[in-house]
Amino acid sequence: MTYEDLPTTPRAEELIDKAFSRAARAGHAKSGLEAQQSMLQTASNIVSDNLQNVTTSWPDFDVVSPFYRDLADAMIEPHGDCPGGVDGLRKHLSQVMWAGRQAEKIRDEYHSKVRNTDPDTAKKHRKQAFARLASITESVGDDLLALGEARDVLRDIPDIRPDEPTIVIAGYPNVGKSTFVNAATNARNDIDSYPFTTTQVHVGHVERDHIRYQLVDTPGLLDRPAEERNGIERQAVSAVEHAADAILVFVDPSEECGYPLETQLALRDELEAQFAAVPVLTVCSKADRSRDVEADCYLSAETGEGVDETVDAAVAAIDYEIELPYDG
Repeated sequence: MTYEDLPTTPRAEELIDKAFSRAARAGHAKSGLEAQQSMLQTASNIVSDNLQNVTTSWPDFDVVSPFYRDLADAMIEPHGDCPGGVDGLRKHLSQVMWAGRQAEKIRDEYHSKVRNTDPDTAKKHRKQAFARLASITESVGDDLLALGEARDVLRDIPDIRPDEPTIVIAGYPNVGKSTFVNAATNARNDIDSYPFTTTQVHVGHVERDHIRYQLVDTPGLLDRPAEERNGIERQAVSAVEHAADAILVFVDPSEECGYPLETQLALRDELEAQFAAVPVLTVCSKADRSRDVEADCYLSAETGEGVDETVDAAVAAIDYEIELPYDG
């Protein structure tokens, strides 16, 4: 799953206005006791339904893929006294669910009061119910605001599908990673850019033997040593670990990228240790300028040399097999 389908979260004042204006219209259509009953039913239902819909629209973080869970942990900032990440989202959602259930209780409590009295007394009870509905909604105003902000952040994160084999591109800046992704996908419009912590992540796709592979370039994350990443970036790298099936570490032996080859190889060694569970291939980029490094692949994205061969090497390293239904 992704977060792109999360609906807009209403603000407290918007929800109160919606509930009471709809209730007023419902009351105008009737008179006497029925008008008060209709207004109470309409307002309380709108408040309870909208609040509970907010909570049910969010995924269960216990069952979402670790990739998307870690992204939420990395990207959601604290709000007021509430922590950031998944723990904070759960607290906000719990409060909103509580408020939705309280609105139901108010409806049930005042329904019997309004039903068993005269119109004037019923109107007083209905106004009391409205005041309590407004108070309950306002009490979770900060929670609704936090969930709305979280939704706006998460809906723009990359559509990286954990069920598709994923090739992650790493290496220092200016070593030819983006040029490679452009060349490998054969079309710039096949590459999507998304806000991802403090930078952009680029996702392209290639196909081999009718299997689609994701090429993921994460500038700002896997282009420098771990000690230079902040806490949010380290959590984002953790999310990438869940998605990666192979890592291509680009090195530029010509050093035209501005980084010594020794430094580039040190980053490669660090990533090999960090991504120990997946194959890590060393790619000599800009091979038209220098091949002075021991590598698994040699390419020049500028000339097109070795691009397909590098993709094929990553595909072979992944050795992905489609799971077929068990036919016993």
